[in-house]
Amino acid sequence: MKLSTYSLIAAALVMAGCQPAKDEANAPKAEQTEQAAQKSVPDFWPEITFSTANSEAVEEKVDAILATMTLEQKVAQTIQPEIRDVTLEDMRTYGFGSYLNGGGAFPNNDKHATPQDWIAIADAMYQASIDDSVDGSTIPTMWGTDAVHGHNNVIGATLFPHNIGLGAMNDPAIITRIAEATAKEVRATGIDWIFAPTVAVARDDRWGRTYESYSEDPAIVGAYATAIVSGMQGDIASGSIDDSHVISTVKHFIGDGGTQGGDDQGNNIADEETLFRIHAQGYVEGLNAGSQSVMASFNSWHGKKIHGSKYLLTDVLKDKMGFDGFIVGDWNGHGQIEGCTNESCPQAMNAGLDVFMVPTSAWKPLYENTIAQVKSGVIPQSRLDDAVRRVLRVKVRMGLFEQPSPANRALSGNSEIIGAQAHRDIARAAVRKSLVMLKNQENLLPLAPSMNVVVAGDAAHNIGKQSGGWTITWQGTGNQNSDFPGATSIFEGIQQTVSEAGGTATLFEKATFDAQASTNNKPDVAIIVFGENPYAEGNGDISNVEYQRGDKSDLALLKSFQAQGIPVVSVFITGRPLWVNPEINASDAFVVAWLPGSEGQGVADVLFTKEDGEINYPMHGKLSFSWPATPTQIVNKDDGNTAQFAYGYGLAFGDTDPIEAPLPESTGVDANAPLPAHDIYVLSTQKPWQLIIKDASGDTTVASNTVESEGASVRTTDRMVQEDSLSLTFTDQATVGFYSPFPEDMRDYSDDESALVLDVKLAEGLDNLSVSIGCSSSDCDVSLPLNTFAANSSDWQTVVIPSRCFVEAGASFAELFSPFALNANASASLLVSNVRFEANASSDDASMSDIACP
Repeated sequence: MKLSTYSLIAAALVMAGCQPAKDEANAPKAEQTEQAAQKSVPDFWPEITFSTANSEAVEEKVDAILATMTLEQKVAQTIQPEIRDVTLEDMRTYGFGSYLNGGGAFPNNDKHATPQDWIAIADAMYQASIDDSVDGSTIPTMWGTDAVHGHNNVIGATLFPHNIGLGAMNDPAIITRIAEATAKEVRATGIDWIFAPTVAVARDDRWGRTYESYSEDPAIVGAYATAIVSGMQGDIASGSIDDSHVISTVKHFIGDGGTQGGDDQGNNIADEETLFRIHAQGYVEGLNAGSQSVMASFNSWHGKKIHGSKYLLTDVLKDKMGFDGFIVGDWNGHGQIEGCTNESCPQAMNAGLDVFMVPTSAWKPLYENTIAQVKSGVIPQSRLDDAVRRVLRVKVRMGLFEQPSPANRALSGNSEIIGAQAHRDIARAAVRKSLVMLKNQENLLPLAPSMNVVVAGDAAHNIGKQSGGWTITWQGTGNQNSDFPGATSIFEGIQQTVSEAGGTATLFEKATFDAQASTNNKPDVAIIVFGENPYAEGNGDISNVEYQRGDKSDLALLKSFQAQGIPVVSVFITGRPLWVNPEINASDAFVVAWLPGSEGQGVADVLFTKEDGEINYPMHGKLSFSWPATPTQIVNKDDGNTAQFAYGYGLAFGDTDPIEAPLPESTGVDANAPLPAHDIYVLSTQKPWQLIIKDASGDTTVASNTVESEGASVRTTDRMVQEDSLSLTFTDQATVGFYSPFPEDMRDYSDDESALVLDVKLAEGLDNLSVSIGCSSSDCDVSLPLNTFAANSSDWQTVVIPSRCFVEAGASFAELFSPFALNANASASLLVSNVRFEANASSDDASMSDIACP
């Protein structure tokens, strides 16, 4: 897959752990909170009730192992590199306690790696870890993976509905069966440990990880945590984990679902009692069920990064609650702590982190620095020993020392387990139970399978889209139906159901459809399957919850059938509640299918009756999230706001549809209400952006006040106040720009009245400069000549570049990785300050409409 320049930069930033440490402005308050809390932890934090039958024997064995370990061996147990960044020789030399594969990481970088390929790496890494010829250690390593809706990294695996759909079932029993099936498929590839369940309680649907949350209601999340941990781990309380189960991880501790503005990796400002009551219930129940690991969250609490919070990780989780497993970091999350880098972070271990998740080449300097920090006393020896004790405790408790190597375990390499029919049956049942019907005028549903059905929409025959993010690749993009052997698209499920009953189902093609319509051979019903494209984490953050804002192509499709008098059934694919009032109005029935995964025929099972007209399966699902009444409404259960569809809503077949008139289609957004400027560089670089030089030598992050590279140099300088401007000097072809590892939704600044505004003072080379913005595809990267908008003057001037100039040239403001960059094709020099987007921009010389675009 070809990536744009901006996509490559974004990927590099994520892989390097350079995500900006968001919302640290409240750090003083966080320090006060932490200092005060160290005196006492409130009693509403409960003690974990989980215990094992062989705890004394476990501790004796851990003591014996720990007593023989060198400092280097101990630190190695706390380092978790990624399969793309370590070799077998590295494992043999260092003896890492664990390793992982990130989303989209495969054996030999082969997306279509077989179960045998996965087993081969697992066994080789295991054998290297117990080879004591170099490091003197025989402690077996563990492999961890993000199997978040099935074994989603492996071709052919069963893909279950994402958590948001499972929440609509409100059925813990089937959750346990899903967890058991997932554990077996993971074990079949030689992997010991799953980074799941996610027990976030999403409270703002703008968050890009909302679909990873079961519900806005902590009661559902808590019940599901018990069910999924029990299903994944089996009866660990009896003293070990068998070959059909794995270690689980409750994540991400804590508060990631409650950040300000739904900002991924952002700041949660809830008071402590609310943090516990809303965001901790999945941990209470998951740990009571025996989950052996907890993953620290990227987010902050009152401005302090969780990875560096001794109060939350140690005082609350370990000391007050009594958690005796280990805490693992998230992807280079330690590097986001103030004063830390990916390569050095004693603060994280001192706060209570036991295992550094450290992908990229940063693992080696982190290992070396951690050893040095223990030797110097920066990290107390007792803290390291506690971390290692916790890792060993879990390994002993799960029976890892007694288990054969991965290639010789009971399920290893068994291809029949991957995507087994029994597992697909569970997934199909989950799809049926997860569907939520918002509208059913004149009881249109369920449909007779003998009908003439047309199926339309870009999600109808698209297994990747119906499966969402974390599907084979991290973002769930770049896949095609052939990447899902054994899976069924929603259209294929409909086609099979209808054809078996003597009806017809055709995939919509406009030319064919128009020809049939001209002969009055219209279909009896149109089923339109549409919705969100796949995304993961920060890529999914949006500024409001209006569906297809600025692009109403799906609405137009619905209306085209409606205008011909054809009944319309909408099947909505989504990872969160979205404002779809116009789409609901253009539908006779509206069903939310969430992200159903690989078993699309589960949708048809419910939409159609049996051949005799009896209901085949009931419409079971109820909203586990409140559905917004406007694009800007943030609404949750019992918060006093009126949702369009309340938490718990969901029509059953035969229910009276409460929608008696068209739903309001006004967005409720005051077009005249002023929007604040989106600052990029005002006094300093503003979050989430990072300043980077790109030239022939590569990418150089500007992390100090003076940085030189092969083609350009950047230095902060004074204009109004100290270091409020940038001095840019280009000596060759180069780009100096602002980038984010995740795209920003900036559609609010894309209309005709909006503009990119900046102050510049030119020294030389105006004609050699261009201004660019960049998004997720090279097709929408746009560069405009600076001399179109700036005068060739050595005085300070305000440059206004209308957003429409970028839009007309093909830019998309929905996913901006770079909102501003200066590109030079030869030497140039200038000063820049106050770079921002303004929603209602103005120019001293002309109105926005009068400014010509190149």
